[in-house]
Amino acid sequence: MTVKWEVRLDATAFNPGQFPEPGVPEFAVAGRSNVGKSSLINRLLGAKLAHVGAKPGKTRSINFYTVVCPSGSFRLVDLPGYGYASRSKGERRQWSSLIEAYVTSRPALALVLHLADFRHGLIAGDPALQDWICSLGLPVLVVFTKGDKISKGTRKSALYKYIKSGLKSVDVPIVTSAENGDGIAELRNFLEAYLSSLSEPHGKLTDN
Repeated sequence: MTVKWEVRLDATAFNPGQFPEPGVPEFAVAGRSNVGKSSLINRLLGAKLAHVGAKPGKTRSINFYTVVCPSGSFRLVDLPGYGYASRSKGERRQWSSLIEAYVTSRPALALVLHLADFRHGLIAGDPALQDWICSLGLPVLVVFTKGDKISKGTRKSALYKYIKSGLKSVDVPIVTSAENGDGIAELRNFLEAYLSSLSEPHGKLTDN
């Protein structure tokens, strides 16, 4: 039986001065604007906290959600989506600056969940994001969304095709669906196990 997570919105930040004080480990969620990020976050958290807009690219802030689970506490950090062409260059620069300020200077950031549409794999902008995150020494887990759009019989072959293409992920990418809940329990279990690992002697947040 899956234990329900306790979740709350901690902060909505439009600039770095509004970031909450670092404390518990943070898992950031990044992906293109049309990848279904808000829907997945709501399904993962078990609460409708992330706004799902009619048009992609609506989120302009970084949203911090505190989660209490059997393994302890962490923040799930919802980063603005990238790559949506209809937004002005000025808006896109502002969003990218906000994301950069968070990712490059946040000591509590322990993992980046890189969301990609399972129908397409990594597309324009995704490899660059992976290279940038990895250059900062941050671990990345690829999480595929919209897995229900691909028949179950072909999911395994599609997954391994993407893996062979050279994507970067600390573990086998998890295929999810916000529509029917596929992969959500697996993703929850991964995050709880990852959180537990951070307090072990080899964990990232342990002082030596």
